[in-house]
Amino acid sequence: MTDPIDAQASLEGVLKDEIIRMYQEVADNPEADFHFYHGREAAELFGYDRALLARAPAGAVSSFAGVGNPHLRANIQEGEAVLDLGSGAGLDAIIASWETGPSGRVVGVDLNPSMCHKAQAHAAATGTEMECREGKMEDIPLSDSSIDVVISNGVINLSFQKRRVVEEVFRVLKPGGRLSITDIVSGKQLSQSIVNDPKLWAS
Repeated sequence: MTDPIDAQASLEGVLKDEIIRMYQEVADNPEADFHFYHGREAAELFGYDRALLARAPAGAVSSFAGVGNPHLRANIQEGEAVLDLGSGAGLDAIIASWETGPSGRVVGVDLNPSMCHKAQAHAAATGTEMECREGKMEDIPLSDSSIDVVISNGVINLSFQKRRVVEEVFRVLKPGGRLSITDIVSGKQLSQSIVNDPKLWAS
């Protein structure tokens, strides 16, 4: 008989690999067809400022795979420290860096090290800086009370340990800090066939 804990760990491993593969594919081949909105079409659908999209590197825009627009409520101020959880190719982090200005700090965290490299390269192309750290959202590689604002775009739903992610977010936030998250939430219990399908988790 299969141990439920071992079965979940196995599924989590498959899911991690599929997430990395899927979003790497979006970044490497943004013109390909995917079963979710991405690129400029998605960013405009979610209300991103077209002037900011025009200003951002084409690669960061074409690789965008979020599910909403966390900037609408983040109210990022000059000089603040911002964490972009699941930073991908860097569009949200770049916009945040423009909002914080040179006196601020933007840190991205992503599971995929090659995406971190892309995000930092895209930021450098705009003349701004961001730091991207490879890591898991269940174990954010930042110190306690070091961040003013956490933004996240369609990432927390990918975790099997959502409570742990939220605990980590509050750990790294400064007292009085804030978060702006856009994500996918199901209003009903999902079937086991959906839960066990890594391609659907990674969409």
